Amino acid sequence: MNSEINKLANGRYNVGQMIGTGGMADVYLGKDTRLDRDVAIKVLRRDLAKDPAFVARFRKEALAAGGLNHPGIVAVYDSGEENDSPYIVMELVSGITLRQLMLNEQILSQRSLEIIKGILQALDYSPSKSIVHRDVKPGNILIGLGGQVKVADFGIARALGANIEEALTEVGSVMGTATYLSPEQAQGAQPD
Repeated sequence: MNSEINKLANGRYNVGQMIGTGGMADVYLGKDTRLDRDVAIKVLRRDLAKDPAFVARFRKEALAAGGLNHPGIVAVYDSGEENDSPYIVMELVSGITLRQLMLNEQILSQRSLEIIKGILQALDYSPSKSIVHRDVKPGNILIGLGGQVKVADFGIARALGANIEEALTEVGSVMGTATYLSPEQAQGAQPD
């Protein structure tokens, strides 16, 4: 782990072991010392932290996800930047990704329906806050130890509405995981 990020926000967050990684960021187990709770801390990768476009997108993710309050969406508690390392402090969901679950075991049809229902409830809520996820895939769905379903990673979400300057990513740009793109995204059109 980068020793420069052992503590964030003037020591409020203690950063522990890496628990996940993605295309833009690494996720660490953390401790909120002020509220005495475990958290997940997503830190923009150092190589990307030098690119203003990635930093802006990362900050917009924090704003987008921070405005969502739904039991099926990973909660965002805080965000900031320290030692040129932008970070997002999130709810810690102990469990595995849907991708890991699919690789490790056969999912019975009843459980599949429960998981799909949880995902759809979260995805039905986010447009009510003018956010479309745009990267829904098994790796961005968390299954908690108690079986709860949580949608994570609003890194390439797009704000709905006419004001293009409010968009989290540019209209016409194709972003996301190719095998999971919606038809309109694959065509370069605005997601709906």
